[in-house]
Amino acid sequence: MNRSTIDLWVGIFVTIGLGAIVFLALKVGNLTSLDTKPAYRLEAHFDNIGGLKLRAPVKAAGVIVGRVESVRLDPKSYEAVVTLRIDEGYQFSKDTIASILTSGLLGEVYIGLEAGGDPQNLADGGRVGKTQSAIVIEKLISQFLFDKAAGGGAK
Repeated sequence: MNRSTIDLWVGIFVTIGLGAIVFLALKVGNLTSLDTKPAYRLEAHFDNIGGLKLRAPVKAAGVIVGRVESVRLDPKSYEAVVTLRIDEGYQFSKDTIASILTSGLLGEVYIGLEAGGDPQNLADGGRVGKTQSAIVIEKLISQFLFDKAAGGGAK
C-alpha cells in the first residue's frame, strides 16, 4: 500500500470514530429526536420534582409518550410547574395522575402518567389535576433515624 491509501483509510476511520462519539453524546443527552411530531402541552404542579430534568421522558405503561419541555417555580404557590409535551397520538383523560418516578435505584427520573376513567380528555394547555411528587430518599432516611432516636429506650 502506498502512503496516500493509508492516509485515506486513517481519515475514514477517524471520521467514523468522531461520528460515533457525537452520536453517543446526543443519545446520552436525550437530544437525538428533533420533536417534529405534532404534540400538545399539559401542565402539572408538584411540591417536589427531585432530580427531574428538561427532556426527561414522560411514560405511560412503560411507553414513552412525550418529554418534559420546561420546569419553573410558581411564585405564588411555590410549587414546581412542569410543562409536558405529549405526542398527539396519545390522549389522556381529565383524571389522569402524574407521578415522578425513578428507573431503578440510581436510574433516570421520569414522569409516569396513569390514565383514569373520565370520558373527557385533557386538551392542549390543560392541567393534570392529580400529581404525586418525587420521593426524596434522604428525607425518608432522616425521618427513620430521628424516629428511632426519639423512641430509643422505650419499647
